[in-house]
Amino acid sequence: MRSLASKTLFISGASRGIGLAIALRAARDGANIVVTGKTATPHAKLPGTVFTAAAEIEAAGGKALPLIVDIRFEDQVRGAVEQARRRFGGIDILVNNASAISLTGTLETPMKRFDLMMGVNLRGTFLCSQACLPHLAEAANPHILTLSPPLDIRAKWFAPHAAYTIAKYGMSMCVLGMAEEFRHLGIAVNALWPRTIIATAALQIIPGANPERARKPAIVADAAWQILTGDSRVTTRNFFIDEDVLAAAGITELSGYAVAPSTPLESDIFLD
Repeated sequence: MRSLASKTLFISGASRGIGLAIALRAARDGANIVVTGKTATPHAKLPGTVFTAAAEIEAAGGKALPLIVDIRFEDQVRGAVEQARRRFGGIDILVNNASAISLTGTLETPMKRFDLMMGVNLRGTFLCSQACLPHLAEAANPHILTLSPPLDIRAKWFAPHAAYTIAKYGMSMCVLGMAEEFRHLGIAVNALWPRTIIATAALQIIPGANPERARKPAIVADAAWQILTGDSRVTTRNFFIDEDVLAAAGITELSGYAVAPSTPLESDIFLD
């Protein structure tokens, strides 16, 4: 029976949104979740902290280790990985979920924001993968799952927001390279991206996005579960789309994931 019971997941950006949804789905199996994020106290505009997320995970049946971590900084990431090892004995799965966004043109993107996106999205993904690698190499069915889009170098995806696209595609390039680099270790490295916009806090800063045309984070979490319970020596170097993963598992009735089932859905960025 496929399950994440007793598996340890290190999830970046797990205090809300898709990261929390993946954590809660794993918690229902009885998984251990290392909840990392920067939010220690309630934010005026963003719901949840690493501590409220940990409470939800424990209530769902999992075990949680909440840690305040800014994944741009090596000492913080390596310290968190060591705490995870001490608490749970190792790491079976890394979920690179944390991401910064700014859908702005070149002149409208301050360098501070540029650095944030490159630091969180690209550097953070690379750093977390590097730090977790020794532990993943010792796991029975190790996975790295990164929330990033399929690589597509058409100019249409770069012109409106070059900096953000470079940062997200940087995450995807880590997937492409690391999948081959780690193949001999039996570590699966895959990407996952939603077919439609997802009702998260990030949706609030996407110009013109309508939450009623979105799906709930649970669809991405259920797709992630399908990937992470698969054989790591078989399921690697894929750029998965959430609804395609579910369809392959025989799940085609998706209306329950819609925020407003009678409203047409809006495709996510980077997908035609």
